[in-house]
Amino acid sequence: MKLTIFLITILVFSMSVFAQKKPSITAVTSVANETVTVEGSLKNGAKLSSLSWASSSSIACFPATQNAKFNGNHVFFSTAIPTRSIMTITVKPKDASKNLSLYAYEIGANKTILPEDLASAVTCEADHKWDYPKKGKTQTEARTVMLNAIQNPYNVIIGVAGADGLTDADFTLEISLKQ
Repeated sequence: MKLTIFLITILVFSMSVFAQKKPSITAVTSVANETVTVEGSLKNGAKLSSLSWASSSSIACFPATQNAKFNGNHVFFSTAIPTRSIMTITVKPKDASKNLSLYAYEIGANKTILPEDLASAVTCEADHKWDYPKKGKTQTEARTVMLNAIQNPYNVIIGVAGADGLTDADFTLEISLKQ
């Protein structure tokens, strides 16, 4: 009996030591025709165990060939987009040398689902450092995505991720809502 209790204690202890930190979601209230600003840090996030959700056909956020740009810590925010609206989301690192990536997806108005549990999304958009220059365009350290809602309101989950394993970077998140 003592051996069984000892083994269960060791098992529980090892599970708690090796358990991955579960990410939390910070709720942000977007305001019509204004820009809301939130400060964040990758230190408060966690790495995801898999990025396969992003390249699935029912989500199509970014191709698996770009996974390295999203393999650091992820920090999550949620907000709502009302009908007949356009939302622009921008993340800017406090240190321009820190390479951040950004994605956002729309799901049902009353749902809050983290990426690893996401089976499908209304839409998902992502922005990351380009692999090569684009003619007539200059990329900065800021990353921006745009979402819209026509007939239905949606909940929006925003993910700020570190590229190339980045786990420590402070940033500013801007959410603009045009109605």
